[in-house]
Amino acid sequence: MALLQPFFSDTHFSKSLYFSHSPRRTNLSTKKTTALSLLHPRLEERSRAKCYAVAEVGDGVAVEDGRSGGDRSVLVGPSSERADMAEYDWKEEWYPLYLAQNVPDDAPLGLTVFDKQLVLYRDGQGVFRCYQDRCPHRLAKLSEGQLIDGRLECLYHGWQFEGEGKCVKIPQLPANAKIPQSACLKTYEVRDSQGVVWVWMSQKTPPNPSKLPWFENFARPGFQDISTTHELPYDHSILLENLMDPAHVPISHDRTDWSAKREDAQALLFDVTERTDRGFAGWWGKENDQPLLNFLRFEAPCVLQNNREIVDKSGVKHYFSGLFLCRPSGQGKSMLIVRFGSTKRSPFAKFFPEWYFHQNGSKVFEQDMGFLSSQNEVLLKEKVPTKELYLNLKSSDMWVAEYRKWMDKVGHGMPYHFGHNTISLPKEPAVVEHAPAGLVASISASLPAKGGIGTMHAPNLSNRYFRHVIHCNECKGVVKAFQAWKNALSVIALVSTAFAILMSGRQWKALFMVLTTLCLAGIYACSTAIGLNTTNFIRIHRRL
Repeated sequence: MALLQPFFSDTHFSKSLYFSHSPRRTNLSTKKTTALSLLHPRLEERSRAKCYAVAEVGDGVAVEDGRSGGDRSVLVGPSSERADMAEYDWKEEWYPLYLAQNVPDDAPLGLTVFDKQLVLYRDGQGVFRCYQDRCPHRLAKLSEGQLIDGRLECLYHGWQFEGEGKCVKIPQLPANAKIPQSACLKTYEVRDSQGVVWVWMSQKTPPNPSKLPWFENFARPGFQDISTTHELPYDHSILLENLMDPAHVPISHDRTDWSAKREDAQALLFDVTERTDRGFAGWWGKENDQPLLNFLRFEAPCVLQNNREIVDKSGVKHYFSGLFLCRPSGQGKSMLIVRFGSTKRSPFAKFFPEWYFHQNGSKVFEQDMGFLSSQNEVLLKEKVPTKELYLNLKSSDMWVAEYRKWMDKVGHGMPYHFGHNTISLPKEPAVVEHAPAGLVASISASLPAKGGIGTMHAPNLSNRYFRHVIHCNECKGVVKAFQAWKNALSVIALVSTAFAILMSGRQWKALFMVLTTLCLAGIYACSTAIGLNTTNFIRIHRRL
């Protein structure tokens, strides 16, 4: 991602499937080829394929057979050993739900972790409560309900809940009848830690405080960060791959923030220093960075951080962190909390409003979205481990290979996974939430209570407004403010134009025309600001 700038500047299987690596042969007999094509047409296609690696060497071109030993010098080794399985249960982990500052005070929030649907809200005392997003009466979504006096009300029949999921009101009960004890909700433990709301997904095992992440840099004196939330239309493992891939930044995010330049694309060095059942860590940097300056750590279930320390001329050490808190929100969907911070900020940063950095972050994700969505589709379609599909380079993809090999260890404890040697396909079908049909329903979906503003587009994860703005109080407020200013300036411009027409004196006509011109300029500026926050980035290919 281009946001890594400080680090660059000076369905049907219940068990995991294991795939062993075998060299491809080109001397198959006709009989074998026919049998192969009957069993799996793609395998026949692969067996016939003959690839060559072409590399520029000085003024000439070197061509290398894809099956020769030369591959081993540049590619991450295709390990065929079965990884030692680690004890792992995805439910016995803390997952990042939301930035605490963005949880609404006046409405419940519907969220998911894998295929588990949750509802999060603040009660009357400001305490976070999290339940299964399902009313015990008739299974209506509680996140479509409302808050009344700090209680969560289902808008289907008006049942109300509070505290530890206890039902406190059923309007349809006869007088003097007691509320059934079974009319309660499944609850989930939540914690607010360093400005992030985390949820413990197990309802059988008590929460493990030692697994709750703590980030040392974010607790340092003077540390300041910019935090954003993005909902994205691809799997969390694809997202994490992308975030731990520094090699793509100069190409994919060329000149996005004046630091990433495609001319800087080069081989990188990686030094893996830790491998555990809960993740991995190590140093990385450019070939001329000695020692390596950037430290990356991935920790289960889906926490990634990039840290760097810089000592200034006066000998004072400054700390930089890029923190990525990823939450699997269903097949082909994920939600990400991005936090970039440091103990020393650029003096130019104070001249830009916070929403500017938010929209720039949205642009970064849009630049990668087409690649990552198609990558997600191919993984689901091919149904083979990544070692059969990826060509991971030692000089760019080391972290990606480490991540997929880690999934070999723990994937058996996940709802589904795509590892380096193993896969387990989703057993549950993907949940697709369709936008309302019909004129009245679509108008309703565009109302603020449903996340829309006026004629804004219907909910769609490919739209910047619904990927980021509705999850961000800062940007939501900015869009509303600019919309209000635009409306006000439009009225003033109309009135001013009318006066300019009606006035007889030249001076008055000129004055009102100038006022109209200024209002039109203000309307244009407001429209531009709204567009920056709500309109997707469209890539314009640069000619080399």
